[in-house]
This record gives sequence, structure tokens and C-alpha cells, in this order.
Amino acid sequence: MEREEAEELLARKLSEEPAEADEEEAGAKAARRLHPKWEIRIQANVDPIVEETIAYRNIAQEVDGRYDGVRTDGGKPGKADEGHSE
Repeated sequence: MEREEAEELLARKLSEEPAEADEEEAGAKAARRLHPKWEIRIQANVDPIVEETIAYRNIAQEVDGRYDGVRTDGGKPGKADEGHSE
């Protein structure tokens, strides 16, 4: 008798709808694991490369003028080269 009851219980469980709920739950878990398709970018107020260049130009003078065209004002018009002295 136990075997028949177990088979009936199994048949009932397999024929019920919770299998779809499990599939939906598995789909939701898979969607949470996916990486988002967008990126978050933060615009910095200070460019670290420009700051480092200014610091180096304050420490020493360049031997030749090959880097005179490199701007240390972040490319903003109207602002002069802060640390570069000629």
C-alpha cells in the first residue's frame, strides 16, 4: 500500500503547476546573475594625469620643447598652463 500511495503522491506533485513557478523563480535568479547592459560613469573634476604633469613641471624643466604642446589645464579654454615655466 505504501508504494501505491507514494506513486499517487508523485503523480500528483508532477501534474501540479508549481513546476512553472520553479521555472519562473529559476529565470528570475538567472536574470539577477546577469551583468547589466549599462555602465555607470562618474565624471571627475580633476584629471590625475594633468595633476601629475603639473607636479613634474614644478619639479624640473624639460630639456627640449617636445612636450610644450601638452596641455595641463585639462583642455579647458581660457586657463593657462599652471606649472610650466619657460
